[in-house]
Amino acid sequence: MKFGIFYEHQLPRPWTDGEEHKLFQDALEQVEVADRLGIDFAWEVEHHFLEEYSHSSAPEVFLAACSQRTQDIRLGHGIRQVIPQYNHPARTAEVIATLDLVSNGRVEFGTGESSAELELGGFRIPVNRKRKIYLEATEQIANMLAMDPYPGYKGQYFEMPCRNIVPKPVQRPHPPLWVACSQRETIRMAARLGIGALTFAFVDPAEATEWVEEYYSIIKSDACVPIGHAINPNICMVSSFSCHHDRELAVRRGLDGFEFFAFALGSLYAFGTHKPGRTNLWEQYTQMRDAQRAENPVDITNALSGSRGGIGTPDDLREHLLKFEACDVDQVTFIQQAGNNKHEDICESLEIFAHEVMGEFKEREPERERKKMEELQPYLEAAMARKIEMEQLPDDEIPTFMSLGRRVSEDSKKEKSIYEQA
Repeated sequence: MKFGIFYEHQLPRPWTDGEEHKLFQDALEQVEVADRLGIDFAWEVEHHFLEEYSHSSAPEVFLAACSQRTQDIRLGHGIRQVIPQYNHPARTAEVIATLDLVSNGRVEFGTGESSAELELGGFRIPVNRKRKIYLEATEQIANMLAMDPYPGYKGQYFEMPCRNIVPKPVQRPHPPLWVACSQRETIRMAARLGIGALTFAFVDPAEATEWVEEYYSIIKSDACVPIGHAINPNICMVSSFSCHHDRELAVRRGLDGFEFFAFALGSLYAFGTHKPGRTNLWEQYTQMRDAQRAENPVDITNALSGSRGGIGTPDDLREHLLKFEACDVDQVTFIQQAGNNKHEDICESLEIFAHEVMGEFKEREPERERKKMEELQPYLEAAMARKIEMEQLPDDEIPTFMSLGRRVSEDSKKEKSIYEQA
């Protein structure tokens, strides 16, 4: 298995001057630490208006900064919002290609559409059509990255004329495509489209087996028709994370942040209401937490079960991760920056994990990956053969566009001529 770290840039209230600055600087340092330790991926979300839960509205800036402070770690948009009202498809293609160039080909292009009313409503995106808009935009962004020139497109939700989108990425035809998945049906969609599944649902390892088996069964079936110009057959699952030799200390350091993450996610996406600039999610969470713990005090054994299995000693994490490895999960990415989790504790957890747990999984990874791709190769070739490619324009059909200055000048001459004739 491969391993990643995942960022929402969470910042619970109350806020004081300098906290956002420290949050971002700490995160940059954490990515540096992860790169030095040999962790494979750093994922960064794009969210808008989701106070406390995510202050990450410009992931391309953060990832570009990471690219100049690291050497090997893959830099993942986990995800970039690709619906045109968020980001015009041509701008997304330009951003992805530029980041790939400045990072020396280390970009993972995660895509998504969001399901938060604050985001969708803020950009006036119709909820009942967002999936169709997402599919149209994602396909065209892949075409823009791969084609020279992009022949232009007029669809139901997006259109633009022929242009050559530059620069082009280091990774050809484009960086690996992923999609954020919080439900089983989105996993199925990822497989049908031939793209990686970033599963942001806290799935128990026993349930993970079903998700992985279904994903790869679709990849191998006639239902897989790639949306991009290459297939990225991978499934990544998130896990809680806090590692220390003292189990109680690991729980104290990591459990509160993880539970706030889950509470804020539920409130913003499922059951809560939000008044911009005024709702205090951390206060709501602590009130709920204190009431629950007064009734049912924290039991450390119970605290490490299910989705909390990434919190504990190195042996606890090893046991937790072996279950995911047995399910053939390709990557586990850790939610280590959550709630009020401290920077120093995060770095120490990463150090302990890398030195005492990660090595055995990394040793098995090359052979696992080789066998997987060897088995998948005929299915991937068959899937690519099913893709209906966008036709490249012949040179004599590529339109010519007049510069604005020349057009204004010629229009002015025409108007003058008509006036003189009159």
